[in-house]
Amino acid sequence: MTRTIGEGKRVVEAMKRYNTIFRLNTWFRFTDTFYGLGTTVHPLKKLVQSGLLGWPLKVTISKHTGFDWKFFWVGKEHLDPMPVPAELDYDMWLGPAPYKPYNPHRVHSTFRGYWDYDGGGLGDMGQHYIDPVQYLLDKDNESPVKVEVDAPQQHYDAVGTWREIKYTYADGCQIILWGGDYGNPDTPYIEGPNGKVYNNFVCDIPNWRQKLAEFPDPLPQQTDFFECVRSRKKFALNEQNGHRSSTIVNLGTVALQLGRTLHFDSDKQLFIGDDAANNLLDQPQRAPWKL
Repeated sequence: MTRTIGEGKRVVEAMKRYNTIFRLNTWFRFTDTFYGLGTTVHPLKKLVQSGLLGWPLKVTISKHTGFDWKFFWVGKEHLDPMPVPAELDYDMWLGPAPYKPYNPHRVHSTFRGYWDYDGGGLGDMGQHYIDPVQYLLDKDNESPVKVEVDAPQQHYDAVGTWREIKYTYADGCQIILWGGDYGNPDTPYIEGPNGKVYNNFVCDIPNWRQKLAEFPDPLPQQTDFFECVRSRKKFALNEQNGHRSSTIVNLGTVALQLGRTLHFDSDKQLFIGDDAANNLLDQPQRAPWKL
């Protein structure tokens, strides 16, 4: 939704100030089938909500569970300055980002590989992959309190690859991201004390489908945007929970840039005792741009 946590907070504030209905789309929170899971979110939500898996839960998002982090969106550490094409308003393209000499790799689809504009594969696909997990775990109103990274030292300009990013919530639930081929291919997508869920919606709890049928369905989501505008009810994925799932992505990009574990205050939305991390909540705006 936003490139920084600070920008997300501004979106939430603006929607509240102007009482505007905000809609955000990700691929899997509503009706689309998860890549490797072979199901939409609804039966997964019912299984998690039933408590059959136990608590807390650990969700692993990786190539092994059907979610490729697109490591081709990495930057180049050495870019030769080149003339700006006549058809490109490069100053406008940069917007509030710091001025860097033009090179074709900074624009077009490869812009995702530079910290000034995006966060590589994590920035590209992170909210699509992570937002439905936030919904499954019923974490729409909170953020992880710790993020750990296992990655090579990142370049100050060019986004690199990573092996693992681990998010932990206050109640012990975890979201784990594995990059590339890292990790055990046999790891389940969702793991709890009492059961596991694998690709193609395979669960290791005996007679789990029969047991699950006894539980109520999840509450319906409000996915009719026009009705939301008429009734002033929030869309299922709105500025508030959208900001929370975007924050998960941005917690990861900050931890990657700094190369260390970070602790986060979910209520205040500030890093705890870490000025360098808090400096990345709101990055400087190149004049005349401002928030």
